[in-house]
Amino acid sequence: MVQKYQSPVRVYKHPFELIMAAYERRFPTCPLIPMFVASDTVNEFKSEDGAIHVIERRCKLDIDAPRLLKKIAGVDYVYFVQKNSLNRQDRTLHIEAYNETFSNRVIINEHCCYTVHPDNEDWTCFEQSASLDIKSFFGFESTVEKIAMKQYTSNIKKGKEIIEYYLKQMEEEGMTFVPRWTPPVMYKLENSTSRIARPVSPAVNIPDAVTKEGLNNKEVLNTSSSPSEPTAGTPDDKLDADYIKRYLGDLTPLQESCLIRLRQWLQETHKGKIPKDEHILRFLRARDFNIDKAREILCQSLTWRKQHQVDYILETWNPPQVLQDYYAGGWHHHDKDGRPLYVLRLGQMDTKGLVRALGEEALLRYVLSINEEGLRRCEENTKVFGRPISSWTCLVDLEGLNMRHLWRPGVKALLRIIEVVEANYPETLGRLLILRAPRVFPVLWTLVSPFIDDNTRKKFLIYAGNDYQGPGGLLDYIDKEIIPDFLSGECMCDVPEGGLVPKSLYRTAEELENEDLKLWTETIYQSASVFKGAPHEIFIQIVDASSVITWDFDVCKGDVVFNIYHSKRVPQPPKKDSLGTHSITSPGGNNVQLIDKVWQLGRDYSMVESPLICKEGESVQGSHVTRWPGFYILQWKFHSMPACATTNLPRVDDVLASLQVSSHKCKVMYYTEVLGSEDFRGSMTSLESSHSGFSQLSAATTSSSHSHSSSMISRWRFC
Repeated sequence: MVQKYQSPVRVYKHPFELIMAAYERRFPTCPLIPMFVASDTVNEFKSEDGAIHVIERRCKLDIDAPRLLKKIAGVDYVYFVQKNSLNRQDRTLHIEAYNETFSNRVIINEHCCYTVHPDNEDWTCFEQSASLDIKSFFGFESTVEKIAMKQYTSNIKKGKEIIEYYLKQMEEEGMTFVPRWTPPVMYKLENSTSRIARPVSPAVNIPDAVTKEGLNNKEVLNTSSSPSEPTAGTPDDKLDADYIKRYLGDLTPLQESCLIRLRQWLQETHKGKIPKDEHILRFLRARDFNIDKAREILCQSLTWRKQHQVDYILETWNPPQVLQDYYAGGWHHHDKDGRPLYVLRLGQMDTKGLVRALGEEALLRYVLSINEEGLRRCEENTKVFGRPISSWTCLVDLEGLNMRHLWRPGVKALLRIIEVVEANYPETLGRLLILRAPRVFPVLWTLVSPFIDDNTRKKFLIYAGNDYQGPGGLLDYIDKEIIPDFLSGECMCDVPEGGLVPKSLYRTAEELENEDLKLWTETIYQSASVFKGAPHEIFIQIVDASSVITWDFDVCKGDVVFNIYHSKRVPQPPKKDSLGTHSITSPGGNNVQLIDKVWQLGRDYSMVESPLICKEGESVQGSHVTRWPGFYILQWKFHSMPACATTNLPRVDDVLASLQVSSHKCKVMYYTEVLGSEDFRGSMTSLESSHSGFSQLSAATTSSSHSHSSSMISRWRFC
């Protein structure tokens, strides 16, 4: 498996030229990097005007590896080739490095870049990326991978320290300024008298194929830069190392890399609608920074949030008065670590009465609103305390807990709430303080603990009786001044006292079922299943030409092909009594086919846009300006991987791809709307306008403050 690394943008608050002078002091060897034994110059090139300097070095490294492994490999040192391409006119330095030793067994590539800060020309930005691919290594592949990652991580941490060390050294020597490059005077005169002006210093990257003989050839000056080479990023669209430390906390280089890579993937597939960096980081932590696993649960959560409009729950949903009066919980200041503190007097709460009066879904929605408020308070406390705060503390008082709280429907509702919160709010609970646990508590704990993640359970602190008042108790985590009065503290706690819910507020099972259905079907989105050979289709009748069809859909499972057709014929409605030809109902959503099998493309209907292949996890927005009245059919079709053209045998990639979609089933969640041409503002902008029923529901998950991706450009190829 190929290991990849991508650094954040590291900013030096010094001019580029001064940073370059400090960087050059690392050669031919650097005492601050013990493994860097020596380096020899292999090739070197300087342009006539001195603007371009390319130097290739062979570096000798003493890897910190077990002696036995070195003996088996038959080497004491490892050699790398490093090529530095400095352009003083453009003020850029590109560094490329690869391993020479064991290059047929291990492939290591690294690219680093120093550039001028886009907003301050007296600052310098640095980025690096690398990849490690171990093909084989005498049966020690896993060991070599761990050693390589450990060494690389260690060197990454030292990188900025080394530059700052040499900057300080230069300052002690009185060297605090290095002038910028300017064309030599003689070179200017020569150019002014020449009939054909030559470029003074074109912004080029010297090609890899430059050899000793070719380095002195002036033709390299006319080589255009490779479009595939990574360009310098800016803090506007990439994460800054200082920003990470200030708002996200101390992360290891590999953790930073995981965050950046997952964030980049989200920007590509969910443009304009990516969650905040803190939210992405929570899902990575929940899966021990396994990108694939974190991406899977994050995409499921984003789809869930979008479908149930969770992002707007604080603004659009008002808790019933019963909850406000009898739900014994509320926010209460913060703990000693600055985390928001939520107090829940579970023992005083009539869980049976609340479930009978409100239903399971209303309770769930209320808990979700509490979690959304917790996320908001974490952001506020991060600003107030000047350090990252991404979780909250929950204090649960169990005084009064009895067998009434173990009522089966109530426990069922509790387990459902735990399941939803665990799936969509990972790593938000910093600490759970359970106080005055009675004898019945072990029974409740036995029921709920299997549904709680192991990492979450480690954050539980349980106190029986008045143990919370002793050493290691409440005072270790909460300041004395804010301990609630009902826990013998001095602070008045504005939390409802709970109590029994009047039976007059109880509702029948039928009423609760209808209410539950209403709560979770209040969504503008529809779900559909797409099967191999059974696409899902909807039709839209257009009366006025030049109307605009807009859409917004997420591919929740599998890959699909999105098509738009036009027909003058009225599509036949699906036959309810036919399971296989026109309509399929499945737990994941409906499946409807409108295009009759006897219809012929080009005669009965026509394709008005090119097909769009949409991958699993992508969020797609778009629009189509209609040219004719009639019926427009939007189709989501199962995407089959094309077979190899030269053989009838399927490729390995095709087989693996087909196995990933169980039973050849895909799932999409979509919303469509027709707008007048005068209201059209371009895809998502139109949907968000006051003329659209989509209205405020299209902004989706709050975008990161460091992401400038606009939802207007979210894969709308049909515009």
